[in-house]
Amino acid sequence: MKQEILNEAPEVLKKFLGYLQTVKGKSAKTVEEYYIDLRTFFRYLKVHFGVVPKDAIFEEIKIDDVDTEMLRQVGLTDVFEYMNYLASVRDNHEAARARKASSLRHFFRYLTNKICELESNIIEELETPKLAKRLPKFLTLEQSKKLLNTVNTSGLKSKERDYCILTLFLNCGLRLSELAGININDFREDGTLRVIGKGNKERIVYLNAACKSAVQNYRKVRPNDELKDRKAFFISRQHNRISVKTVQALVKKYLQLSGLGGMGYSTHKLRHTAATLMYQHGGVDIRILKEILGHENINTTEIYTHISDYHVKNAIDANPLADINN
Repeated sequence: MKQEILNEAPEVLKKFLGYLQTVKGKSAKTVEEYYIDLRTFFRYLKVHFGVVPKDAIFEEIKIDDVDTEMLRQVGLTDVFEYMNYLASVRDNHEAARARKASSLRHFFRYLTNKICELESNIIEELETPKLAKRLPKFLTLEQSKKLLNTVNTSGLKSKERDYCILTLFLNCGLRLSELAGININDFREDGTLRVIGKGNKERIVYLNAACKSAVQNYRKVRPNDELKDRKAFFISRQHNRISVKTVQALVKKYLQLSGLGGMGYSTHKLRHTAATLMYQHGGVDIRILKEILGHENINTTEIYTHISDYHVKNAIDANPLADINN
């Protein structure tokens, strides 16, 4: 847990974050996100209950004195007003409000059911903001081939590494953090890759011929001397483990070089691309796709089934008779 959290968080929040990290196995990044969400809520409570001056600068309000006694005063109406504050004052969109509502739900459930500091959980009646369903943005098969070809013919010193990175993204649907976290010994002799996903959950990814070839070609040129992290598979120019920011930058660079820049594509869109290509062109069953992507709930994976419906509608609309009315 970050020192900032240890210094600024009240005791009740530290215990909750510790529970998330040690018992629930949440990643450090996830724990920090919970902290940020609940810090906003605690600051709001101090303003709402008049504990701090009305002209206090919100971002400078300390929360280390928030205790269970203050939390016992919170009613469902207070939480509704907080959600309204997030939308009207802080301009949080639906996804941000939904995440904050989820953080509150987990926190108050912990206070009620795990440590019994509250008699009842008033958050149970809090409805999560409804999120608009959007189709994932992805590259077409031809665009994907074009992107890979741009890397392969770039002539850059790092082209083997970069080609391997993009190949794994487009074929395996890895998350950005999963790719950056790959170690040398995560590649198995049976042609599989061990991946550590969200919540520190391990899964095995099967590598196809394209991935195996890209990995082998990168191994031939991968630096071996003066490495600061000898376990890391993908190495930066500074001989460190490649960072997520570096991966994001190189993906953006090749998208620009291939004429796909400025179209809203990103590393995460490459994950969407892999899933879409497997579902549309490979006929992969949705349950298998769920395991490949490391989704906890199949509802998350089902968004890819709607893509076919979208293309079916477009095909019907493209009929030259579509605009003829009687």
